Amino acid sequence: MKAGCMGEKKRHNALKIFGIWALAVVLVNLAAGVIPGLGDWYIRHVFPLWVNTYGRIMDVFSFSVGEWMLALGVAVVCVALALGLVLLLRGVAAFFAGRKAPGSFVCPTWIKRYFIFFAWTLLSVCTVMTLNCSLLYQASTFSEQYFPDARKTHTLDELIELRNMVVERCNALAGEMERDEEGAVVYSGSARDMQETAISAMRRLGQSYGQLDGYYPHPKPFAASDFFCQQHMQGYYFPFSMEANYNNVMYVMNKPNTFCHELAHLRGYIYEDEANFISFLACVQSGDPLFEYSGYLSVLNYLDNDFYKAVGEDREAYLAQLHISPLVRGDNIFVTDREWERINGKALIDTETVDQVSDVLRDTSLKAFGVSDGVLSYSRVVELLLEWYCG
Repeated sequence: MKAGCMGEKKRHNALKIFGIWALAVVLVNLAAGVIPGLGDWYIRHVFPLWVNTYGRIMDVFSFSVGEWMLALGVAVVCVALALGLVLLLRGVAAFFAGRKAPGSFVCPTWIKRYFIFFAWTLLSVCTVMTLNCSLLYQASTFSEQYFPDARKTHTLDELIELRNMVVERCNALAGEMERDEEGAVVYSGSARDMQETAISAMRRLGQSYGQLDGYYPHPKPFAASDFFCQQHMQGYYFPFSMEANYNNVMYVMNKPNTFCHELAHLRGYIYEDEANFISFLACVQSGDPLFEYSGYLSVLNYLDNDFYKAVGEDREAYLAQLHISPLVRGDNIFVTDREWERINGKALIDTETVDQVSDVLRDTSLKAFGVSDGVLSYSRVVELLLEWYCG
């Protein structure tokens, strides 16, 4: 009897702790949305602690810990769904067998324990997402911090001038790149060299924009880069491991700007358009021609598309401006044809299907965090570029 009472007390205490913890997570999220400046205070005083401690620990590992966490999480969810289905089928079988008396259907102890583990795991995930992701959405934007007096509306002429400047720089830098016999850009350094250059570029940018100053872990490649290619994903910031991860199969010109983009998230800039802009600035001010070219190339499509729409999709008006060189167009790709052929040749699921599902999930997750235009928010980088350029 005494042991039974103690067990019941432990369960009661555990349930109480679970409830208090869950309530705290909810209240923190609500508070960040209604208390002005709480998000900014958190990013200045608390968020760097996770990067400087947990991020440093994760940086010891040469592989992406977050990628394995994600795979493990999928496995945990799948097991929970399978066990839930088993219990449902057992309940239905018991019902039709006539065993309707209370207590006739008993859930195995090990399944109960698994669902208790699952509940605590889910609560831990929600906590980490709150601390390393959702709270960041409640902070001031880059523009509010550093361009408070910038004009928010711009003329077509200003867009054209900026677009032509980027095209001119791309055309010039494309001719400076080292290339192989097929014309593809070649990077002579190691992956570590490129990672170090990205970190140096971000730290240099931190001298002008204070929130970007601080420690940066090394970007890490995905082990499953082929699968991320199917999702057309260049990189990912893992809140669970405080890591900046990148697709190692994509064309080399995407890597420098992706490194800097994901590292920007680790300084509290969670919005994609802001990370795009920060990456652009870090690359073009890096002093490394490959990074400079990658930076300009990363915003070329956004500017070119906005310009084409602004002139009413008038082909003649579009062609009247500076032309993008064939070299730049050849470098403005996600993955080479050879890699696509290899990826699609061994893919278990059709790339188009994977890409469509990924787009829906990405768009839904962004909207869940309050980004009303979802994946279209990436293109808002043009507004930041104009504020910077015209300012």
